[in-house]
Amino acid sequence: MNDRPKIDFPCDYPLKVIGLSKPTFEASVIHIVQHHCPEFDADSITPVPSRNGKYASLRFNINAQSEDHIRQLFTELKAHELVQMVL
Repeated sequence: MNDRPKIDFPCDYPLKVIGLSKPTFEASVIHIVQHHCPEFDADSITPVPSRNGKYASLRFNINAQSEDHIRQLFTELKAHELVQMVL
């Protein structure tokens, strides 16, 4: 059995964060991502509102260093009260 990671790190890793469309949603996500990825450029985010305006998704890439790096970022994002899903 091969225990090699399925992804070669470091790499560009796409993320999509879906949450409640509140004024602080995007700023909160940026704060969390920059905590884990200090080089992250917030201008690279593509925001997409839902049809009814209740939700928003934020699409962006990070420079992932390891599986643990991604796991820690996902855990903190998922714990935020406005975040509904991280893909």
